[in-house]
Amino acid sequence: MTAPPLVDRYPLAFKLYPYKRSPDQDAAEPVRHPVVVVGGGPVGLAIALDLGRRGQPVVVLDDHEGVGQGSRAICFSKRTLEIAHRLGAGLPMLEKGVVWQKGRVFRDRGELFSFDLLPEDGHRFPAFINLQQPYFEKFLVEAIHAARAEGASIDIRGRNRLDAVQPIEGEGGMLLEVSTPDGPYKIIADWIIACDGARSPMRDMLGLDFEGRVFEDNFLIADVKMKADFPTERWFWFEPWFKSGASALLHKQPDDIWRIDFQLGWDIDREKELKEDNIRARVDAMLGPDIAYELDWCSIYTFQCRRMRTFQEGRVFFAGDAAHQVSPFGARGANSGIQDAENLAWKLDLVLRGVATHSLLQSYSVERVYAADENILNSTRATDFLTPKSEMSRTFRDAVLTLAEKHAFARPLVNSGRLSVPAVYDGMPLNGPDELDGPARSRVGASCPDAPHGDGFLLDRLGEGFTLLMLNADATDHLAESGLKIERLTRASSDDPSGALSERYLGEAPSAVYLIRPDRHIAARWPSYDENAVRSALRKAIGKP
Repeated sequence: MTAPPLVDRYPLAFKLYPYKRSPDQDAAEPVRHPVVVVGGGPVGLAIALDLGRRGQPVVVLDDHEGVGQGSRAICFSKRTLEIAHRLGAGLPMLEKGVVWQKGRVFRDRGELFSFDLLPEDGHRFPAFINLQQPYFEKFLVEAIHAARAEGASIDIRGRNRLDAVQPIEGEGGMLLEVSTPDGPYKIIADWIIACDGARSPMRDMLGLDFEGRVFEDNFLIADVKMKADFPTERWFWFEPWFKSGASALLHKQPDDIWRIDFQLGWDIDREKELKEDNIRARVDAMLGPDIAYELDWCSIYTFQCRRMRTFQEGRVFFAGDAAHQVSPFGARGANSGIQDAENLAWKLDLVLRGVATHSLLQSYSVERVYAADENILNSTRATDFLTPKSEMSRTFRDAVLTLAEKHAFARPLVNSGRLSVPAVYDGMPLNGPDELDGPARSRVGASCPDAPHGDGFLLDRLGEGFTLLMLNADATDHLAESGLKIERLTRASSDDPSGALSERYLGEAPSAVYLIRPDRHIAARWPSYDENAVRSALRKAIGKP
């Protein structure tokens, strides 16, 4: 589809950072910067914003002047919204987005079952919102402007394309060659973060590649604008009665836009399938003759489950689609990329400040490769279920669908895309002891579950650095010298009116002490306070022996 309808739809999402000449282009020698981010998509903007808010100067190079065409990623998870909220963008995203947490799975005309992704209360954010990627990026850019007003140094350079990169012998750092409408220039970066997408030029420049699988199937995305009274749920069909594909998916977005996915198969004529008449024939069969709509954006994609061997190459880090790719079913791409950004930002900040050594940075690749493998495993299983590759696997799939209609035990086996959840860093090198007989959901390595506290929420009480969370416990203030924020909470009914805080962090334990990392993952936990144990766990969490 052509660009003008999208430009009309999202006028504020284009030229978010129009080209302007940088003083670096007139410098006699290449100017040195601590951090250069390559790519101004959601992941690049998020990590630039995070580092900038921590006081680190950041330059973002993007070969466009704003977002690209198409709604692209649309499903943003609770964990992503919590990260965005810490960065100052979560509430605008929630206000604009379409909130959903329920889904329905069909086979032919019959409903097999429904599900609820967040059946419990006591969270600031829902399980998911649907929000077109241009809006997501727009709200991040607005948060960057707000951070700049408070003194952050975040320089987004539109129409600045990276053409070449090479290490500087003896000095450390990387030399970047950048092209602009006014001609080329060079800069030096101490560290580079490549967030330049699945076709990453940076990856190619360094001679690196992906490892993994490309699945033999194609899917048509059709974003349509229409007035429809369908509920705001995720609807997925196996063997749909309207015969527009082997499977189909329907999702609502803001502005009366609906995302439709059709499974086309492997041996297709892509050019033919993207013709408007053929797209309309599939949509008409699904929606029926009485619903008027406009085609907003269409594309065909192939499932790919791949990653780089490691997400760090010298002084270059890779994040988001530049580092890993998964199939869209499950909303694991953009959400895992935002978690990449949060994982790396605090570690790089501590190294730049001299608080931690370079060894801490090695944990970025270790932890996020672990998370990528988990996403790839779930994505691969979903893809194999959606597109059986043998007669035996198809027989199994069909038997599961038949059983699921009447028997609850079979429903967990139905895989239309296991939806994104944050990785739990079980057994990772930065983890400290887990000595509390507490809830599994708040074990060491897990991200902190939110809970109401007083008039607000627990996650708002956590600091930008490390936090020592004391539940019915107390500590000396000697740890303040280590940069720890000590947050003391009780189980008083006024502080924990719903009981969710106790349920999620204490269980049956009378007290608990949690050491929480800047990215809100739990580094260690104990039943009571021990200063030496806390200091030891803190050293381990920043990569020191």
